[in-house]
Amino acid sequence: MVAPTGEQYEIKAAGYAATITESGATLRLLTKDGRNVVDGFPEDEIPGACRGQLLMPWPNRIRDGHYTFEGQEHQLGLTEPHTHNAIHGLVRWATWHVVEHTEARIELGLRLMAQTGYPWTLELGVVYELGEDGLRVTQKATNHAATNAPFATGAHPYFTLDTGGTIDAWTLDSPAATRVLADDRLLPTGTESVEGTVYDFRGGKSLDGIGMDTCFADLEFDADGIATVTLSTVTAGGEERAVDLWQDSQHRWLMVYTANNRNPARTAIAIEPMTASVDAFNSGEGLIVLAPGETFSGVWGIRAR
Repeated sequence: MVAPTGEQYEIKAAGYAATITESGATLRLLTKDGRNVVDGFPEDEIPGACRGQLLMPWPNRIRDGHYTFEGQEHQLGLTEPHTHNAIHGLVRWATWHVVEHTEARIELGLRLMAQTGYPWTLELGVVYELGEDGLRVTQKATNHAATNAPFATGAHPYFTLDTGGTIDAWTLDSPAATRVLADDRLLPTGTESVEGTVYDFRGGKSLDGIGMDTCFADLEFDADGIATVTLSTVTAGGEERAVDLWQDSQHRWLMVYTANNRNPARTAIAIEPMTASVDAFNSGEGLIVLAPGETFSGVWGIRAR
């Protein structure tokens, strides 16, 4: 009997524990002192709604699965058929192999072979490492093809403050100054400042009644080049709880999804660090062009307080 997500790899340190799966190198579980930090899924299930998955070689959506790169047209499979889009890359269900595994750290790798719609071979890697500051995730890609390759990356963790109930009792503090406007296919139509709108979470704001499946840009980075999103609440017993998602300056966009159409709805929130905007293979917004032999590396992480 093999679990739907294959082998399960555990790492532990400083009160944190995480489980990473062979399928997709997915973050299935993350706890701190026994409290859930991400909204995971059971070992005998597949990760519905992209829970914990890595999004490479692009995050989010590509319009009609079609794009032109350096004069050549390409057509990807429509993996979001109801909106006629290609979504969240090519590696979510792939079999990743262990490069190194210690008590507090695991590195996994995958060779993404050239294929219809994406004719470049990439060597992909991810490192999950636990420590006093929580979980640190490093995503890497090297272009093994003979020509330039379009690339972007992201991840899809769902967060919980493990209080029961819904996210309406939580506060979101986000450093984003711009919202990417979208149509009913969740494809970009423009941008607007969050100033004076319900989407301005700078300084912290309640999530009560606010629904989002929304991309944000123009993040404020600190002196160390880090942007941080914080979820917080006070429990019925008066305990303060918070979870931070931080991302380096390679990740200049983030997606916030309040899970309104999940069942049960609004019991967790996805906050997705991304190196590029929605439909970047067409718009070029944040698109990375990897030269032959070039390597990309970006870092994000999670801490519980």
